[in-house]
Amino acid sequence: MNIGYYILYPIAYAVSLLPYRVLYMIADLLYLLVYRVVRYRRRVVRNNLASSFPEKSDDERRDIERKFYRWLCDYFVETLKLLSVSRQTLKKHFHFTNIELLEQYFDKGQSCAAMLGHYCNWEYLSATKIYFQRWEQQSVLGLIYHPLRNKAVDRLFYRLREHQGGEPIAKQDILRRLVALRRENCRTIFGYILDQSPKWENIHLWLPFMNHDTAVFTGAERITRKMQDAVVYVDIERPRRGQYVSTLHLITDRPQDLPEHELTRLSFQWLEKSIRRAPQYYLWTHNRWKRTHEEYDRMVNEGKLKAKSHNKQP
Repeated sequence: MNIGYYILYPIAYAVSLLPYRVLYMIADLLYLLVYRVVRYRRRVVRNNLASSFPEKSDDERRDIERKFYRWLCDYFVETLKLLSVSRQTLKKHFHFTNIELLEQYFDKGQSCAAMLGHYCNWEYLSATKIYFQRWEQQSVLGLIYHPLRNKAVDRLFYRLREHQGGEPIAKQDILRRLVALRRENCRTIFGYILDQSPKWENIHLWLPFMNHDTAVFTGAERITRKMQDAVVYVDIERPRRGQYVSTLHLITDRPQDLPEHELTRLSFQWLEKSIRRAPQYYLWTHNRWKRTHEEYDRMVNEGKLKAKSHNKQP
């Protein structure tokens, strides 16, 4: 029994019952605490912004930094809200401009895969199925996640991600679950977070991303090629506080026909375009570039690491 969860969940649920306007008042107070007092990961954020935007002035980067921390505190309370928010209320805050694109492929008998990053409030995508006109009951929304070390927090996020009908799936179970659903003739839309930082042994490719030579895990591409899913990029915008708009861009409906790594490259290009449009909504506290290509090559040359056969750039 996880005692921590049974203490955490009632508190989080009680907070989630508060109206959005009160939650944003709490977020404003959190901003002062997190940014001004605790200074949570400020060094990581500043290093990431400086290396990603060398062309910007210090004042421009500080402005992004402050806006980022305000959004991060908003993200926290918005995510808690998912524990109890009704469908009607959620639809007032999160909008899809072309959800019918997914249903068109479902009608043709083809499942879909969604590529996205830690940008805007990606947790709201757990409610994707409530926007379907025809396929809500006959489809599965797979929310792929990396289990958290803190078991109480991990279980809490599991609950909020399944509240609107999503199915959280641990990354090691993705292919097994997809194959099982395919046998049941069930349509699926699985979401893949692109910008996780891979372990040394899981680095499959290095790509240019946000002015960095970036280590990439290509598992999403390999799975979508195997399952022959239609692949979309999820572009989320935040026109104002409390409002998100998601637009789906088709990358390909035949991933198996693309050259190796091309789907991964295209997906990262879409993500970078989103970030550069409004950089304050990216998760800059994540130490995304802690692994360098130079250190990777040194470890391979010293025999401490075995290079992947498909790791080289073409």
